[in-house]
Amino acid sequence: MAQEEEMSALFPVFALSIVALLAIPWTLYRLIGFFSSKQQTLHCPCSLCDRDPKNRPTVWARVSKFLSVQNVTLILMWVAMVALLYYIKVLNRDAQPFEPFSILGLSPGASDADIKKAYRKLSLQYHPDKNPDPAANQFFVDYISKAYQALTDEVAKANWEKYGHPDGQQAMNVGIALPKFMLDIQGPKGAYLLLGLVGVGILLPLIVVVIYLSRSSKYTGNNVIQDTLRNFYQLIKPSLAPSKVIDVLTKAMEFLEMKVRGSDVEPMQRVFSLVRSELNLDPKNLKQETKKFWTRYPALIKVELLLLAQLTRQADSVPAELRKDFNTILKLTPRLMEELIKISLFPRPPIGHAWLRPAVGAVELSQSFYQAVPLSARKQMDKGGSAEGNAALLQLPHIDEGVVKKLNRKKLKTLHELRDLTEEARLDLLTTVGGLSPLEASDVEATLSTMPEIDVDAACITQGSDDGIQEGDVVTLRIWLSMRRHNGRVVAHPHMPHFPYRKDEAFWLFLADQAGNAVWISQRITFLDETAAIRAAADYTRETAEAEGFDDGEVAREVKEAVARVKGGGRLVIGKFQAPAEGVYALTVMVMSDVWIGCDKKVPLKIKVAKRTRAGTRGAVVPSEGLGDSDEEGEEREEGEGEEEEGYDEDDDYMSEYSEDEEEEGEGEGKKGGEREGEEGGDKTEGSDGSEEKDESEPLINGKKK
Repeated sequence: MAQEEEMSALFPVFALSIVALLAIPWTLYRLIGFFSSKQQTLHCPCSLCDRDPKNRPTVWARVSKFLSVQNVTLILMWVAMVALLYYIKVLNRDAQPFEPFSILGLSPGASDADIKKAYRKLSLQYHPDKNPDPAANQFFVDYISKAYQALTDEVAKANWEKYGHPDGQQAMNVGIALPKFMLDIQGPKGAYLLLGLVGVGILLPLIVVVIYLSRSSKYTGNNVIQDTLRNFYQLIKPSLAPSKVIDVLTKAMEFLEMKVRGSDVEPMQRVFSLVRSELNLDPKNLKQETKKFWTRYPALIKVELLLLAQLTRQADSVPAELRKDFNTILKLTPRLMEELIKISLFPRPPIGHAWLRPAVGAVELSQSFYQAVPLSARKQMDKGGSAEGNAALLQLPHIDEGVVKKLNRKKLKTLHELRDLTEEARLDLLTTVGGLSPLEASDVEATLSTMPEIDVDAACITQGSDDGIQEGDVVTLRIWLSMRRHNGRVVAHPHMPHFPYRKDEAFWLFLADQAGNAVWISQRITFLDETAAIRAAADYTRETAEAEGFDDGEVAREVKEAVARVKGGGRLVIGKFQAPAEGVYALTVMVMSDVWIGCDKKVPLKIKVAKRTRAGTRGAVVPSEGLGDSDEEGEEREEGEGEEEEGYDEDDDYMSEYSEDEEEEGEGEGKKGGEREGEEGGDKTEGSDGSEEKDESEPLINGKKK
């Protein structure tokens, strides 16, 4: 067995291997992520966004970003690797292969006379009779004498040429790659070593696991408290008005656990005076309504007031005493909002679909939050107003209520009408009618150039014969979304000068039955990861083409077209649903931005489901309307379709319900007219009497029933 020193010398090699095994792949992963994130993702070029601190990071912010925990850890690992390499090199300096010519200071092939001359010269320097130094004596015996012997003695020379050493074949040393202190286990050191191994190798991992499990039992994967999701699920109702969605958001446990100090009361009253108009208090009974508001749970009051301060762009007026809580709410709300949307899209029994109305309201609240536009601005100005009211115009820079009123007088009431104008006409309208300066008008133009325009190409596909969609078929919804911006970019940071943190834009896609208040399919889409989108589109296109019997050339051509479509700003979305009972269904493909107001897209999609035949064949024909080539419907469409088409109007979009809040308060369920209202009333199967349903299970507040 090797000496302890020899075994200990192997530990640096082992440690270097372990560190390199972690550092090299991790470094490659970080470098790939760094270079892939260097794509041209630009913020809105308007002056407000250009001055926004989140778009102009300071030197300290850049240094802090570089000196993240991961980067510092990687740097330390590379420093450790360099130190270990140097240490190993120093240790191996004395472990060079036995080279007699090199030891004697000769070049290979030197003559015997030169060998003897070099030996005599070194003997005068290292021989024990000439040099009493023990180290010199050891060097003379172990190296100089053996080197001379290997070059002059025939047997020693043969051993050196065959085994690399004049003494013949050497024994193989096997060592343990542990540091020296771990090999010295005599006396009390062994007990300390054992305690250290137990503590670091057993107890520490157990403590980490216990902490992780206790935390994971309280939080979800998105770092949201489990009770928050429970509250959201219980409070979301099929008839939930969009203006009431904010009441559900405030019931998040993250908000309810916020402390309300006695010193917060007076600042909260000041915020109350700023946002009073957004609280929907009854002006006829204002005193009682105000008193009722202040008797609620204190944390609910604080959170709602600060959220409304963000929505009404009163962030600068928030008192200093509440500034920390306000920033906390701004940090928490994005992930809570995303979870609220997901919960609103959770399928509900017995229908097996999510409810459309609260889902739309949750996405609209997200839009208003990021753009800092009050919910009241979504109310339609009149019957000719747009679904988003004034909100879409108010998100543009330098445009306030006064400018909107001036534009309304010129019959311009929607964002789409403003975007449809030519650039010259738009600038002229904003400066002459709206009263904006040329610089402010150019800011509006810059923001409009970054706004997304979504095109939708949808189709339903079933695998099997050509007998149409039948009851119980598994139907595949294939949607191509195409992104267009006037600035030509696919990815850009949205215009959000009133929100202090970065937020990448995302879109929520719904396949919705508007009349039935149901969401059949939902999915969150982003345009950030082009590589993943290309891979997904190529895989799906290849599988579909091969299933249809295409040859290799046709498959390659189809895949190439799909990849080109993705690179041009397209994204392929695939969803599946089971065909419902026999009938014609007027569905709508809805694409809603979670940041932009007025950039949503709605496309009708009509499917006809036939009664299942005795043979049980599954169809592949998709009767759709307004989406392309569905010309094989024939006489099947003529029969029984007239009634459905009378009740469906392509222009009858599922609009925002903010304008209907007051109407719903004054009218009973029996007064609602039209097919859509009747369908919504039919959805309230559990004791619907004209008001919102009440669930016996109350939301949690600080772990207790409200």
